[in-house]
Amino acid sequence: MDPMNRLQALAASTIVIVGIAIALVFFYVPNEADQGFSQRIFYFHVPVALTAYVGFGWGAWKALRHLWKGSPGADLESYVAIHQGIIFGSLTLITGSIWAKISWGHWWLWSENQLVLFLVLFLFYSAYFMLRFSVPAGPGRANMSAVYALFGVALIPVSFLAIRLAQNFIHPVVFTRSGAAMSNSMLFTFCVCLAAMLAVFATLYQLELAGKRLDVQVRELREALA
Repeated sequence: MDPMNRLQALAASTIVIVGIAIALVFFYVPNEADQGFSQRIFYFHVPVALTAYVGFGWGAWKALRHLWKGSPGADLESYVAIHQGIIFGSLTLITGSIWAKISWGHWWLWSENQLVLFLVLFLFYSAYFMLRFSVPAGPGRANMSAVYALFGVALIPVSFLAIRLAQNFIHPVVFTRSGAAMSNSMLFTFCVCLAAMLAVFATLYQLELAGKRLDVQVRELREALA
């Protein structure tokens, strides 16, 4: 299948699954006993946060491919994945702050390690772009960016586990060793929402990657004709 047709098919599938996810959140899943209707933001916040981890992790994997195998295009793919991770990381912080204000009366609590660690992860990868664009384009920039991306991936498990290791548990822990602390309908809705966010990530990733590749080709053509 032609790459453009694949992208169109992916985009169409994403629209469908996002529509299903929204319908499940607002018309199917019941209100949570303690937080009521406001808890529905959970079905967006947690999948968005997990998708941000996926973006950073995929960017680190592509960075490793660049350094280890010298895979063509891996540097650009790493850059795009991290950029998408930042977008989803921003949405994580926004939705988390809204949920925190509604549930606990605070937009942010600096005493919460799990919140601060995600912010550190977010800021670390935000600085990736400052580093990348402070160096002229070329192998040196690609290698430096890849090394930086790999260092950041170590923060992902730390940030994720901080939620489970927190002492006061202000941040909710939904998935425990005994299973999901939710009803079957809630779990089903969560899984669909997670699939929807991953589909959105995949679509935006492929769309931006196609645009960046086209930009590179146009730049190379201009240089050849100059």
